[in-house]
Amino acid sequence: MTDLTPITALGARAPAWHAFGALTITENAGLALASLALRQGAAEPAPLGLALPGPGAWRAGQGVGAFWTGPGQWMIEAEGRAAEDFAAALAVEAPGCSVTEQTDGWTVFEIVSDRGGAPIRALMEKLVNIDAAAFGSGSATRTGLHHMSVFLIRRAEDRLAVIGMRSLAAALWHTLEESAGRLKGERT
Repeated sequence: MTDLTPITALGARAPAWHAFGALTITENAGLALASLALRQGAAEPAPLGLALPGPGAWRAGQGVGAFWTGPGQWMIEAEGRAAEDFAAALAVEAPGCSVTEQTDGWTVFEIVSDRGGAPIRALMEKLVNIDAAAFGSGSATRTGLHHMSVFLIRRAEDRLAVIGMRSLAAALWHTLEESAGRLKGERT
């Protein structure tokens, strides 16, 4: 008999997590993702009551979040709904739009600081070539992180989400662990 127990992007039955001084990194296996794109002539929807953000922004409310990915395009996320057909539910909320399931194509790592925003900014300065001080709460962007392309979302001053391709989950996890581990001994 074949075991069909689901596994996370890192290959385990339970999400990974690791604490490094002020920072804790957690694999968010429960986050559902779906892309939403306006079709020509379609009105911009407000899926599940959420006003969609503009360039460089992330917004959350009503049990969902969204970040801008291009003109007329967003990634919509829903916590705890990865096992559902979230894209089908979103399509009902966004008539005239193209909606595509994205959950299984990406991995999400949530980084939380128990000492405010300084440790998050210090980690960002080691990982990516963006102005960490200007990348405040509600910011989102796509950028390079080592050899990978990722989305970064500043969920709050003390929270950062890193979304990368599922096929690179182990490499991304290793990079985050290594960089956070180096910060552990530094004053943040």
